[in-house]
Amino acid sequence: MSAQPSGPVPLVGVSTYLEADVRWGVWRQPAAVLPAGYHRLVQRAGGLAALLPPDAPALAARAVARLDALVVSGGPDVDPARYGEPRAPECGPPAPERDAWELALIEAALERRLPLLGICRGMQLLNVALGGSLAQHLAGHQGPPGVFGAHPVRQVPGTLLAEVLPGELTVPTYHHQATARLGAGLVPGAHAEDGTVEALELPSADGFVLAVQWHPEAGDDLRLLTALNRAAAAREPAG
Repeated sequence: MSAQPSGPVPLVGVSTYLEADVRWGVWRQPAAVLPAGYHRLVQRAGGLAALLPPDAPALAARAVARLDALVVSGGPDVDPARYGEPRAPECGPPAPERDAWELALIEAALERRLPLLGICRGMQLLNVALGGSLAQHLAGHQGPPGVFGAHPVRQVPGTLLAEVLPGELTVPTYHHQATARLGAGLVPGAHAEDGTVEALELPSADGFVLAVQWHPEAGDDLRLLTALNRAAAAREPAG
């Protein structure tokens, strides 16, 4: 849990999974779920987490209007149809409800200039939302099932990412897809040693729009969420 804040507490929306078969106790039902690392990271950095399960895309703007910041979480592969390509054999099954909802959230957040952080799938969706494409399978960035790996990334000088996370950086990672063609206005903020784009940002947004390919919720570095919360606190209150 986070310590008692001394100033404004930003309301940070975090998108969730929608799974058909989840067990708890004697129950086995469909459920909206999210690894606890996400909301705990928001809390530890001084924010108030609000989970955003998939809903009608037409309602995304109303949801965003009530938030101070948005985190688009990791999860399943984006449907290649969203960027106009056939499905590769290595691409995972689609999650159409999440794709539609989270793309609508991103569009609404960009329209409202809401501070936005994409994590793993969230970075890929930001790229797709702005007209980019994805490499559907990438070797070397995904370890054994259910285990985060770690590798160094190199920040691009002069970027928001380099400002927020200066110095040597090793990140928790688990992904087999990555950005290919960059979406309109997006610039790389960091690269892996093999050249894979590890962060994206949108300088033209005149605000905080940053996405990372790794999983900060799996580590102890609060700087990304602290920067997001700081950007949220600097805005006019949501509503």
